[in-house]
Amino acid sequence: MQIEVVTQADQKLWDAFQRLVPQLTSNNPPPSRDDLAALVKSESSTLIIARADDGSIIGAASLTVYRVPTGMRAIIEDVIVDESARGRGIGEALVRRCLELARKKGAGGVALTSNPKREAANRLYVRMGFVYRETNAYYYKF
Repeated sequence: MQIEVVTQADQKLWDAFQRLVPQLTSNNPPPSRDDLAALVKSESSTLIIARADDGSIIGAASLTVYRVPTGMRAIIEDVIVDESARGRGIGEALVRRCLELARKKGAGGVALTSNPKREAANRLYVRMGFVYRETNAYYYKF
């Protein structure tokens, strides 16, 4: 397995997200080619992928680091590991790379959210040292 930062949105990346995103959620469609290209070019977001030994993309995560008046913030979003590759440490490797990059960019910590139904993912985050925060998380939908 290899963990890498994506520098180019190509056909293989798009194909992988067509397969991976439905394994994460049915609430949002997979990204378009243009969306992937914009993500890869973004100054605040970093897309990280996991490749199997044969070069196929078997996982992904997104890290966003941004400045607010009280400092640097970082959040990990959309950690996805292909169903066929779960239980092999891929999710942990993706998250560790995100943490490493956030630290290098000056963030004092990293936030993430996870659906309570994703029991294995939630156990992983706790095992890695993430602490559950009681917060009022709000969302305004357009």
